[in-house]
Amino acid sequence: MAKIDIDDLVAFSALAQLGSFSAAAEQIHISQPAFSRRIDKLEKALESQLVERTTRQVMLTATGRDFHRNIDRILADLDTTILGVKGTTPVSQGEVIIGCVPSAVNYFASRVIQKFHTLHPMVKVKLIDSSANDILLDVARGDADFGINFVGAQDKEVEFTELVTEHFVAACRRDHPLAKQRQIRWSELAKYDYIAADKGSGNRLIIDQALASAPDKPHSIFETQHGTTMIGLVEAGLGIASVPSMAMPSEDHPLLVSVPLIEPEVKRVVGLIRRRGRELSPLAQILVDMFLDHRNID
Repeated sequence: MAKIDIDDLVAFSALAQLGSFSAAAEQIHISQPAFSRRIDKLEKALESQLVERTTRQVMLTATGRDFHRNIDRILADLDTTILGVKGTTPVSQGEVIIGCVPSAVNYFASRVIQKFHTLHPMVKVKLIDSSANDILLDVARGDADFGINFVGAQDKEVEFTELVTEHFVAACRRDHPLAKQRQIRWSELAKYDYIAADKGSGNRLIIDQALASAPDKPHSIFETQHGTTMIGLVEAGLGIASVPSMAMPSEDHPLLVSVPLIEPEVKRVVGLIRRRGRELSPLAQILVDMFLDHRNID
């Protein structure tokens, strides 16, 4: 195989980010013909087409997209290593990519990320907030350094470390008839307008499995794809919802209250997932350790 230079990889990374030969050439301070030669050389070395060129735009091929995901991480790790050798603080700059289910972002992951940002203000944190299955896939294929998820414990491609076990609660407005109760039976939700997660949601699957044999189940009048949207509808007075406890704001929220749901008690285990056998960058490992230190805070 032909020799691959770091300069070729840097050129390809710039092209993938900017989508333009001229803009990418300008960014790395070389002429456009010289830039094009670097991309051609890289494609020949890899024996694969990375870029589709048209008169109007530049697009990555499927191979190019996969290569870009991997090479960007390698370049970032290389920068961190070089800074460490030079004596510069090795974790002062860089990027960490986290996959996180939306229901765990606002009142759980955000606390840890805020603490990390205070200690490392120059580090870019990219948050992929997506469905549980998408987060699992992103971690397994290396698109995210690690993930915060409630699926993956049985997946052979990832390691799952438990962070917190939480119960589902009823999300109500403070002026709702159920808001002052200490506990609410699931059957009681059937009496009111109910906001549910879409059938494709992992949380919906947990609830449906837990209530499979229940005689009186809540029937949704509204359905959404994201828990934050559900809570927004509750806040607007459109009904009540069942959500994971960490998705709810603090007890001093002016409009919303969460009430434990019983008969049955439905819970989920949220954990940190990482691709099995993958060595994390120093930055990612610091953030992982901070999440592990934050475990079991509900």
